[in-house]
Amino acid sequence: MSETPGLLGPAEIRASAAALGVRPTKKLGQNFVHDANTVRRIVELARVGTSDTVLEVGPGLGSLTLGLLHTGARVLAVEIDHALAGRLPATAAAYAPEAADRLAVLERDALTLRAAELPGPAPTTLVANLPYNVAVPVVLHLLAELPTLRRGLVMVQTEVAERMAARPGSRVYGVPSVKLAWYGRVRTAGSVPRSVFWPVPNVDSSLVEFERHPGAERAGADGVRPDRARGVDRDAVFGLVDAAFAQRRKTLRAALAAWAGSAERAGALLTAAGVDPATRGERLTVDDFIAIAAAAPTV
Repeated sequence: MSETPGLLGPAEIRASAAALGVRPTKKLGQNFVHDANTVRRIVELARVGTSDTVLEVGPGLGSLTLGLLHTGARVLAVEIDHALAGRLPATAAAYAPEAADRLAVLERDALTLRAAELPGPAPTTLVANLPYNVAVPVVLHLLAELPTLRRGLVMVQTEVAERMAARPGSRVYGVPSVKLAWYGRVRTAGSVPRSVFWPVPNVDSSLVEFERHPGAERAGADGVRPDRARGVDRDAVFGLVDAAFAQRRKTLRAALAAWAGSAERAGALLTAAGVDPATRGERLTVDDFIAIAAAAPTV
């Protein structure tokens, strides 16, 4: 049994993988957490409680799943790997028998997951060790698809974490920073040593915490309060953000010329929104981008 009752240690992780014939692959970003202290730290930072339904993406062999179940929460685990998805209920029954009925497993790609597919109560919290190559698309997709997600804590590559939580003016501030800010507050919540994973990754990892804007779960399909969006839909703002950062070294007047129809109209839109046409996208907040999009129909 594990050195930490109810959780998986290094020996259990390797034994489970061997029993399934699973060899961690870089393609699926499979690096399994085997350190009980790290699991407990993630669960604590995620503030998971008995009233929560947790969406866990990429549960793997179940290390974090068990930690979440021990809080009394319901866990909906979304796993793309057939063998791992099939094993997870048995792992829960063996290590958390009193909580096994609070686990549901979906064998799905999180990037194509739809709210209508989810069983039981709608998820309130996202907690995940995300494959580094799809971390940002997965988080953005889930926030768009599931407005009931009020908060989350995800483990990603440190460079990705820095981009996700960057503030205007930062050298790594860009498209992910702005789009995530549309939904709520984002911040980094600490680093995770490479030694807690099997196999050991060749990149550093960090935790990113987000909290959705209050009232968003009662908003429309965009998952954002109508008063904050100023009548502009998400796709309009996100298209503007993509255009602004496609040529990030250019002034906004030049970078948005194709988006607006001409450099002259781009300049007029920026002026109407109270934004200096000579500035660059990396200086703007999400509210600045909303203001520019809102000005478009009037100029």
